[in-house]
Amino acid sequence: MKRSLSAVEYSGEEEMMASIAKAISHPVRIKILRLLASRACCFTGELTEMIPMAQSTISQHLKALLDAGLIQGEINPPKVRYCINRETWLKASTLLGGFFNADLTCRCECR
Repeated sequence: MKRSLSAVEYSGEEEMMASIAKAISHPVRIKILRLLASRACCFTGELTEMIPMAQSTISQHLKALLDAGLIQGEINPPKVRYCINRETWLKASTLLGGFFNADLTCRCECR
């Protein structure tokens, strides 16, 4: 689905890439993703033990990752278990990998 922002058309892939890039734009979020990628799942309390920050701060970062679809959570009161969303993770890898592997041969006289 294409959406118009300021009269510019963006593809679904461009919007998804921007959402993912925004979600991983903070070092704490990258640390959370690495921790989750290294294990089957993790509870919020475990994350606050591994990352010395307030639970509310960790929760804000988790929300950004959830909103981008990079992680998923399962609520089992009183705990929430998080894990990598493998489907989105693979899509992100393909999109961003393709973006960074693009041919950057300069076609202008700017050298």
